[in-house]
Amino acid sequence: MAWEEWEQAKAAVASASGGGGGGETGMRLNSVGPGESGGADLVVRQDDLGAVGHEAFILHGELSKKGDIAAAGSGNGSSGSTMQAAAALKSHHLGLGSELETTVEMWTSQVKHVLQACGHISNHLDFSKKSSQHDDDTIAASVSGHNGPVPVSALNDYFK
Repeated sequence: MAWEEWEQAKAAVASASGGGGGGETGMRLNSVGPGESGGADLVVRQDDLGAVGHEAFILHGELSKKGDIAAAGSGNGSSGSTMQAAAALKSHHLGLGSELETTVEMWTSQVKHVLQACGHISNHLDFSKKSSQHDDDTIAASVSGHNGPVPVSALNDYFK
């Protein structure tokens, strides 16, 4: 965006809000400003966080069992059948052997990335669930106060 476009955009916003800066219109979140009511709000549903985190946990468990094609069909710690096939093809000087080996290595790398992402998602949602509940409890305790509920006239102070 060129400087002139930026200045024009600022002027358009200033004229739409009733004049220069410092007026009644401040930063707006979810298109709700002073004196307006709206349904937009930050909502964290504990059940939703738990469900998504649980699904990520299940995916991690299943993928770690079934996604390891490098070790599939292996006996006692040896390489799996896919890597054995790659080695056999390479020993007969077939290019497919090294390509199969590269495919297994890439697959293993990608599976590790997905497993790591599932772990992060599961752990983060567990943390978010606990943190959100703690925040809700803290806000409820703060708003209720020791002398009864905070008067409605004082609630606006919490939003500045």
